[in-house]
Amino acid sequence: MQMGENAASKNCHNNHLHSHHQVFDISIDVLPQNGSKCFDEDGRLKRTGTLWTASAHIITAVIGSGVLSLAWAVAQLGWVAGPAVMFLFSLVTYYTSSLLTDCYRTGDPDTGKRNYTYMDAVRSILGGVKVKLCGFIQYLGLFGIAIGYTIASSISMMAIKRSNCFHQSGGQNPCHLSSNPYMIMFGITEILLSQIPDFDQLWWLSIVAAVMSFTYSSIGLGLGIGKVAVNGTFKGSLTGISIGTVTETEKIWRSFQALGAIAFAYSYSVILIEIQDTVKSPPAESKTMKKAARISIVVTTTFYMLCGCMGYAAFGDLAPGNLLTGFGFYNPYWLIDIANAAIVIHLVGAYQVFCQPLFAFIEKWANQKWPGSYFITKEFNIAVPGYGLYKLNLFRLVWRTIFVILTTVISMLLPFFNDVVGILGALGFWPLTVYFPVEMYIVQKKIPKWSTRWICLQMLSMACLVISLVAVAGSVAGVVLDLKAYKPFKTSY
Repeated sequence: MQMGENAASKNCHNNHLHSHHQVFDISIDVLPQNGSKCFDEDGRLKRTGTLWTASAHIITAVIGSGVLSLAWAVAQLGWVAGPAVMFLFSLVTYYTSSLLTDCYRTGDPDTGKRNYTYMDAVRSILGGVKVKLCGFIQYLGLFGIAIGYTIASSISMMAIKRSNCFHQSGGQNPCHLSSNPYMIMFGITEILLSQIPDFDQLWWLSIVAAVMSFTYSSIGLGLGIGKVAVNGTFKGSLTGISIGTVTETEKIWRSFQALGAIAFAYSYSVILIEIQDTVKSPPAESKTMKKAARISIVVTTTFYMLCGCMGYAAFGDLAPGNLLTGFGFYNPYWLIDIANAAIVIHLVGAYQVFCQPLFAFIEKWANQKWPGSYFITKEFNIAVPGYGLYKLNLFRLVWRTIFVILTTVISMLLPFFNDVVGILGALGFWPLTVYFPVEMYIVQKKIPKWSTRWICLQMLSMACLVISLVAVAGSVAGVVLDLKAYKPFKTSY
């Protein structure tokens, strides 16, 4: 059956490759009815996604560079609070993402109008100012992720360089490096890739990203287990990093920051609806998605617990901000190099996956604002050997280049991976993972104000808001502390 289906969908695809872009101009009554073999009721090609493809998409989206700071986060909180907080975040994320799956269709869960993106859902269910707010938070988050990824990949490139240099000098040379050249290298690569339109939709990109993230997470986990075996004991304490190592106020701020780091590791609700849009029905998409959310959250939480706890058990209170740089001077050094290379490859692609939607948004806006502008709308055809026709657009060239340069410069000014990750995680967590899903669910299911259910949902939302604010405060305090001992552009490790 599966084979036949795929062949059928291939035929559909070939016949209608060109119609995809015009779909939106067709008025509703001309759309093919449900009986069509090739199309869904909204006139788009039949969706073929299943429980397994959806789960795989979520897992690859979630397990990213957030894994690397988990050992550090657990070290701030200790053996009791660390795993407990992780478990709590996974529960909240699971609950709110199952609320969110009910918002894929406005109104009726089986036949309501589909929302293709998170923003669409907010627009059709909540509307008004909230749409603008949601867009602003979402795009600001993407901008921040670009900065976080630039920092993370430069740290990994440096870790490779340092481990090799350390190895060659037989451990004599501490090998201090500046992170700037590595950030600039990353920036140049991204400038080139960002000129490829729709780069984020290349089918092989997400497979590469998935393989890479599992590679480095597993190596990190394996090395953690190995180090615990060598030490012969589990390091660490019940309450986390001890007051002697850091001052009392620092301990409080760092615990708060750890909350942000864990939240960042779970922040995927933004793409949930887009993944749901690939799933076939019947059964109703929301049913499949709830199962997928359950599977993927169990898998990622197990994986996070292992990485975070093993990293903490290996390093104790001194767990590094980025797990794989902590092993920098151990053998087998080539294995750590492979892991760090995998991080860089993953982040190079992930940067585009997160930035392309932002690029597209700004370009669409500019096109609508200045439709007559030669600079913005004119496309030049350039024949590229081996690629075919490349459409060069001056505005795209200039704006995307400026964007990448901006994120690179900010990364060079504020190269603090943990603080940046903490701020991002905390800022995005409450509005996107909790507030909007809860609000949409209340409207969608017409839950009356001040009913028990309504009060419980609002309490959940408030509690998460407090956690988010505390985590932002902790991360900002972290940046302030880091800035005291820091000269701009002069960071060396």
